[in-house]
Amino acid sequence: MIVGQKNEIRRKDHVEGVETVPIPRSLAGYMKACGFPLDPTGVMQRLSGGLANQNYLLNLETGPMVLRKAPGGTLPPGAHDMAREHRVLSRLHEVFPLAPRSHLLCEDRAVLGAPFHLIDYRPGRVIRGADLSPLSPVEDLPRNLAAMLAETMARLHGLEPRSCGLEGLGRPSGFVPRAVQRWSNRARELTAGTDNQSLAAEIEHWLMATLGEWPDAEPAILHCDFKLDNLILAQDRLTPVAVIDWDMATLGDPLFDLATLLSYWAEPGDPECMHRLGQMPTTLPGFPDRQSMITAYESASGRSLAGLAEMSVLCLFKVSVVFLQLHARWLEGTLGDDSYADFHELGIALMEHTRSVARDIKR
Repeated sequence: MIVGQKNEIRRKDHVEGVETVPIPRSLAGYMKACGFPLDPTGVMQRLSGGLANQNYLLNLETGPMVLRKAPGGTLPPGAHDMAREHRVLSRLHEVFPLAPRSHLLCEDRAVLGAPFHLIDYRPGRVIRGADLSPLSPVEDLPRNLAAMLAETMARLHGLEPRSCGLEGLGRPSGFVPRAVQRWSNRARELTAGTDNQSLAAEIEHWLMATLGEWPDAEPAILHCDFKLDNLILAQDRLTPVAVIDWDMATLGDPLFDLATLLSYWAEPGDPECMHRLGQMPTTLPGFPDRQSMITAYESASGRSLAGLAEMSVLCLFKVSVVFLQLHARWLEGTLGDDSYADFHELGIALMEHTRSVARDIKR
């Protein structure tokens, strides 16, 4: 089995070179009962990457696989959905080889405290933020980035959902207005009673007036968090070998995926909050701008991009709310890493940037 997860092994244990975690007896017994007996090493390796979901490299008797687990505690609706991710990855691999196959879903919290599933492990390289150290000196990521992302995304969006049994995934009818309502509701909850309540309300009003009756597009399979660090690249070339993190996948307007990617695509002249996102290396010298990415996707997909600017406001808003949600969960104690401490400040700065972008769009 070859297979996938974006995450590299976190360098923590100075002796072994990896962070290892004892395998709980409950997991070992469950895996054996399901026909996936583990190698008798008794440990699993924690994989780095991601803001909340936990990923571990397991050694089975048949070879390595990845256990992907939702975080504990109360989760926002639709977030960290291991059942959805399993449903998608147990079928999508049949027509989209870059999707690692999911083999087993466990929703019994008694096993690990949260739902998890078991997916193929696909080794390779991941580019996170501005760290280009995984690349060789002769590899030109700036020249290839837009085309690589555009072709991969267009290939996904060109699939017929029925071809892999995913025609019933999500609710594509009314997808955009429903997304506006969902993220507006979350923003309202997270800013209620604060000085930022009017900021969220202004963006909600703009989105409802602009996208509240958005017509349905021909539904495509959406990743919903498509960006560079959700691709695993081959060890020896700038070619994707996997796309991972499908827990928000659904059917809907393909512009939503493109706008999501653009919401992470910072440029040198962007406000500080976009630079602080640190999701992709696009502020470094030589990297293409957002318009180059738009042009590349338009060419690769052959789709009309009418309405992309308006959709980009929604997706910027979504990113700002995600950071506020993560900070709220950190305050609750369900996320122990103090790197979340400044996420509220960043989320509000991103929301202010979203408002600025919306005001610049002529309706």
